[in-house]
Amino acid sequence: MDGEHITYTCKGTKHLTFGRIRIGADLLIRKIGGKVDNTGTYTPVVEAEAVSIALFLLEIRGAIGAEETKLVHFIKELEQTLINDTLARYVRAESQSSKVDLHAEDWESIIIEGHPYHPSYKSRMGFDIQDQLEFGPEFAQQIRPLWVGIHKSKARISHSINGHSPDLSEWLHEQLGNQIMSRFSEVLRDNGVDPAAFVVLPVHPWQWRTTISSVLASDIQNGNIVMLGIGDDSFTAQQSIRTLANCSRPDLPYLKLSLSIINTSTGRVLAPHTVENAPLITDWMQGILKKDLYLKDELRIILLGEVAGVAYDNSHIPEALRPFSYGVLSCIWRESLHSYLQPNEAAIPFNALATVDKHNRPIIDPWIQQYGAQNWLKDILNITVRPLIHWLFAHGIALESHAQNMVLIHQEGQPTRIALKDFHDGIRFIRENLTNPDACPILIEAPEHHRLVNRNSFLETHEPAEVRDFMHDAFFFINLGELALFMHSYFEITEQHFWGQVHEIIMNYQLQFPEYNERYKMYSLFAPEIGVEQLTKRRLFPDNTLHIHQVPNPLASNYMDKYGLFKNELINNI
Repeated sequence: MDGEHITYTCKGTKHLTFGRIRIGADLLIRKIGGKVDNTGTYTPVVEAEAVSIALFLLEIRGAIGAEETKLVHFIKELEQTLINDTLARYVRAESQSSKVDLHAEDWESIIIEGHPYHPSYKSRMGFDIQDQLEFGPEFAQQIRPLWVGIHKSKARISHSINGHSPDLSEWLHEQLGNQIMSRFSEVLRDNGVDPAAFVVLPVHPWQWRTTISSVLASDIQNGNIVMLGIGDDSFTAQQSIRTLANCSRPDLPYLKLSLSIINTSTGRVLAPHTVENAPLITDWMQGILKKDLYLKDELRIILLGEVAGVAYDNSHIPEALRPFSYGVLSCIWRESLHSYLQPNEAAIPFNALATVDKHNRPIIDPWIQQYGAQNWLKDILNITVRPLIHWLFAHGIALESHAQNMVLIHQEGQPTRIALKDFHDGIRFIRENLTNPDACPILIEAPEHHRLVNRNSFLETHEPAEVRDFMHDAFFFINLGELALFMHSYFEITEQHFWGQVHEIIMNYQLQFPEYNERYKMYSLFAPEIGVEQLTKRRLFPDNTLHIHQVPNPLASNYMDKYGLFKNELINNI
């Protein structure tokens, strides 16, 4: 700025947990001056709290080398995140519950912190303030999706073949009931079309109002898309915003809908290829689960299957216009957790475990007081670590189980098992290294234009490190990393002890299953460093390359040696 000497200073702590740096509660200070110019004149230092996001990023732009257009957009995302977060905290200040005996869907509105490692964790670019209040999960408002009919020639349809009706239309009829389906059929006939030629799907009200009604206006005009009206059921938004839970009939599937907003690093539309792949992946993974007695009977994990999907096919639209309509009208139906829970079980999203109430008390404090921090931690690590590493080592599949993608099942706070979800773009594997490659379905590949804007959106690879780090980044780095720092801050569990416990669980697993020794080497969780996605760089630089950096791994042998934890001959052989 006009040759002035400007510095920003803050205080933070670097942690054993993947070398993560946590900024402290002290203010970010902007210092200007303190420099002698070419005339020998000294400009005294002036210090003040840094209060402008825009000024901060513009002044450090030269040091980080960010693109100007990306930087300006990032400024808007951060400012919008601040506004949305402030709004959520203000509205919820008097209403937040401190109870832990809540239903799973109630927790989705109580967790207001957002993604713990993303700077624009609540940007929701596209929503205004009224949209936040109406559709933001923190406000728990009831949402009534709209329903439309799409001519089957303009739809890409996928449906699970395991334990469901033989075709999607029959399955949807079961879900909606005779009365609603009869009403929708009557609307289609009134529009002069044959109901049998159409497939119905729900649409987020915001999506119809802001996007579909204009972007797909030609297909609405020519009758390929017909507005059918509103169903009888009400829904509430989950943390991901675009996934809705049925609060009228909780046992019915969740709806994952296209939403043309940008939140965190990604546009929240639903790519047609992932919609088509979703039930294929579900059938494959649930087939593995049924045959794996360790997962099914001992660990008793739940896989919330994505059992059906419908996506608007825009291939008939002129190529230059396709990006505007890509993925804007899609739905994936995911099984409800309620249908899996036993009468004595309750559920809570994993990322809720590291949150506090409005009095800054840990949500899990009553459980810790009842069971003891050490015992509770041992239980939760056992029921979360073993399933994830078993999928990786026994089957060669890495799961992106971060935040709400993992749900803790408990009995009065006692961890018992987990539920996992979001598989259509949340797994990674090397086909030839699967235990049974022939059972893996042939998946529809992402189109080139999709890969250009999201380089990290792929399921298959040939690089073992990309499989290992996919799980390491999501589960160990995010989920367990947040819990490790939280337990250290509130319950005096050292990070060394925490990661020592995780290391011991992995070692015991490997001793129990020596037959997977080759995969222990291929996907070693004890490597000195792991690759972690640089989420801020995705907002500052073009997204046509992967932004990955190497971070120290707290599970690595050198850490175990340094702290004298759980040494074993096997470590040195992996």
